[in-house]
Amino acid sequence: MRLVFMGTPDFAVPSLRALHAAGYEIVRVVTSPDKPRGRGRQMSPTPVKVAALELGLPVFEAHDLHDPAFADILREDAADLFVIVAFRILPESVFTLPRIGSFNLHASLLPRYRGAAPINWVLMRGDTESGVTTFFLQKKVDTGGILLQRRVPLHENMSAGELHDLLAAVGAEAVVDTVRGIEGGTLETRPQEDSRATTAPKIFRESCEVPWAKSAREVHDHIRGLSPHPAAWSMLDGKEMKLLESRVAEEQSHGAPGTIVATAPELLVQCGRGTVALHVIKPEGKKAMSAEEYLRGHRIASDARFGGGEG
Repeated sequence: MRLVFMGTPDFAVPSLRALHAAGYEIVRVVTSPDKPRGRGRQMSPTPVKVAALELGLPVFEAHDLHDPAFADILREDAADLFVIVAFRILPESVFTLPRIGSFNLHASLLPRYRGAAPINWVLMRGDTESGVTTFFLQKKVDTGGILLQRRVPLHENMSAGELHDLLAAVGAEAVVDTVRGIEGGTLETRPQEDSRATTAPKIFRESCEVPWAKSAREVHDHIRGLSPHPAAWSMLDGKEMKLLESRVAEEQSHGAPGTIVATAPELLVQCGRGTVALHVIKPEGKKAMSAEEYLRGHRIASDARFGGGEG
């Protein structure tokens, strides 16, 4: 079976490697163009491009997915199947090219969390289960027939970074199983139940501000669902502080939401109901550090309060 693989970030790399290790013929890897990264702004390849070159696979950097020349190149590959993992939205003129079709790996249990940031939102909303879904592409994004799903439990302190790595590994297995099932004729698609659909929109800066007026559990879920990137934030003494790791501390109330109610043995903050303990933070212009380390070098005023995020 001739495959074209499309992907860009770290999340897609395990799937590419798994397909290669399983012996499938990957006739082309399509990824995003090199772009400037890091403090030096040097041109750097995508993680998928790096992996593809290590595996000796041909790489094409797609600039304009709607350019007819792009479709012409893929048409010449005569692929049986396109495998898409964390790539851009393909036009219908492209995803209908393969003999069998094109399937995508999505980091949620569709139809839940359709959209750009399922890993963040499933944790921010406090779900106890997540997983991955492979599905055939159709014109409306994230709505195609489901091929295969794999479920994973979520523990109460799991961060978005941890879930990302777990789902990348589980997803790689699901991708290989999907190709095998399609090849062997053992997989049948089932339609998504649109009535059960939820959304996972792109995360913007304003989405990351800590909603201190909510319960301690909701604040904790907000923090872990955005950790380590793009990171929850709140203002303290006129400066932005990113909050990377927390836990639900207790149910008592000690003042207005956002009030720092204790600095020993940990940084305890009042929420709308209950308190959270902050364990890892990143002050503006500083590296990430433990709250204990921060408190050794900073005196917290008795009336100190994190500002904003009252929604």
